[in-house]
Amino acid sequence: MLTFRPRALVLTAAALAGMAAVSAEAAPLAPHRATYELTLDPSKTSVKLDRATGRIAFELTGNACEGYSVTLRQVTALDTGEGRLSTSDLHSVSWEGGAAKSYRFKSRNVLNDELRDQVDGTAERKDDGGFTVKLAGAKPETFALEGKITLPTEHLISLIAAGAAGQRMVEARVFDGAPDGRKVYDTLAVVGAAVNGEEAPEEAARKPELSSVARYPVTVSYFEQGVGERTPTYVLGFELYENGISRALRLDYGGFALRGELTTLEFLKSTPCKR
Repeated sequence: MLTFRPRALVLTAAALAGMAAVSAEAAPLAPHRATYELTLDPSKTSVKLDRATGRIAFELTGNACEGYSVTLRQVTALDTGEGRLSTSDLHSVSWEGGAAKSYRFKSRNVLNDELRDQVDGTAERKDDGGFTVKLAGAKPETFALEGKITLPTEHLISLIAAGAAGQRMVEARVFDGAPDGRKVYDTLAVVGAAVNGEEAPEEAARKPELSSVARYPVTVSYFEQGVGERTPTYVLGFELYENGISRALRLDYGGFALRGELTTLEFLKSTPCKR
C-alpha cells in the first residue's frame, strides 16, 4: 500500500484509537510494480495552480519472513500559469523486517534541479516501541526516537486488518525516515466498509488477481507532532486492496490536491514465507 506525500508513498500505523488491537496477521502482501499518473484534482479549488502533472512509480517485493523492500519514484510538475514551472523529483528505497523491528531507508528529493533533502540511515526497534536511528553521511549520527512508533509496511498491514475487522478509526505515530531521519508524524486514518464484487473503472486494475479481492476506502491525515487541535499537513486518500495494492489516489496538500490514476500494474514473482 502506498506510504503518498511529496516524498513518500507507503503508509504507516499500528494502533487503533480507543479500540481493541487488531492482529497484524493478514493475507500476504502481493509483490508488484505499479505506476500512477498525477493530475490536478478539479474538485478542490486552487488559487495558486493552473495545472499539475506527474507520475509515481512504486514497487514492493519480499514477504513477511524476509521483510519487504519498497522503491518509490515521484516526479511532479506544478504550473502557476505565470511562466513558472516548479518540478520536484523524489526517489526513495527502503527495507523493513517482517517483524517491523529493523528498518533501512534512503531518499533523495530534488526541487528545480537543486537538492532539497537527502538521508541514508537505519533504525532498530527498542523494547519500549521506539527506535534507535543511525544516520550515515559526512557527519554520522545516532539518536533515539521515543514512544510507540510504527513503520510503513507494518502500518499498511494494520490498515488492512482494521478494514477486515470492521474497525473504522486508526491512530498511529508514523516514521518512514524522510526527509531527515527524525520526522515522526501523528496520523489518523478512517477506513471505510469493504467494496466487494465491484469492478474498478481503470483497465490496470481489471486483473484476475484482483477480481475477488476486497478493497477499502482509506483516508489518512498527517499531523505535525503536538497537542490540541491541529490542521493536517496533508491528507492522503486511496482504495486499499487486501493484498496491499492501491488505486484511486488523492493527495491533498492544503492549497491544492492531486489525483493519481493507476495506469499500469504488474504482479511480480512471489516467494513463499517459510516459517
